[in-house]
Amino acid sequence: MATIGKDEVKRLRKIAYDLRKDILEMTTIAGSGHPTTSFSCIDIMAALYFKLMKHDPKNPQWADRDRFIMSKGHGAPALYACLAKAGYFDRGELKHLRQINSMLQGHPDRTKTPGVEISTGSLGMGLSVANGMAYAARLDRKDHHMYVLFGDGELQEGQCWEAIMATPFFGFNNVTVIVDRNNLQNDGWVDQTKDVEPVDKKFEAFGWKVIKINGHRFEEIVPALGKARVSGKPVCIVAKTIKGKGVKFIENTPDMHGKALTNEQYIEALKVLK
Repeated sequence: MATIGKDEVKRLRKIAYDLRKDILEMTTIAGSGHPTTSFSCIDIMAALYFKLMKHDPKNPQWADRDRFIMSKGHGAPALYACLAKAGYFDRGELKHLRQINSMLQGHPDRTKTPGVEISTGSLGMGLSVANGMAYAARLDRKDHHMYVLFGDGELQEGQCWEAIMATPFFGFNNVTVIVDRNNLQNDGWVDQTKDVEPVDKKFEAFGWKVIKINGHRFEEIVPALGKARVSGKPVCIVAKTIKGKGVKFIENTPDMHGKALTNEQYIEALKVLK
């Protein structure tokens, strides 16, 4: 089971701070993208890429690597920031986000970007792919782990629940789902658009072990991910998060979904970023 000390918490906080700066910069230069949805999940991803996952930036197709699937593909800036900082490609590429012929498209493209496992953007498909990867690992007698990041609005998609039903049924115990429970989606508040609660009870009804955490506290994130790895059954981590976390004036702001900051907002955001 993974544990975490004060020095490690401090290290991960610094990494998350750097990743948020990169997300702000790349989306502001692009003039588009999803900085707030990237901010809500970036602490979780920092823990995965810089503490818990087995991966090798020098060998992105390493057979024994863990797999991370950004099912909510519009969170691509968070994924790109992690991949660049880990060394999958030069950090300078971040400045070309969403440009024509760039390796960093608006949604992850596995044919263009080293370290991207699947192309996502149409919501709801991530766990289905992870289940297929888990089945392949079983056939190959491998013990790598699959991590899937769902948006909570994404859980309105029917395919999610078909896949959620399948994972425990087929005994894919090397699959962990993280629900980024920031309660905001493109059309506003999730519970006012099409409520998905109770998320924890629904996963439990399908046979999952559920762990509820604060998705911005490494003291909770790291132990939960550690438990998931050795649980012996599929685990869903319901992470309570804040959309735009780290910059107060964009936190929990529905009309900031899919909107980059202006240059003036960017300068102010860097001043107040925590």
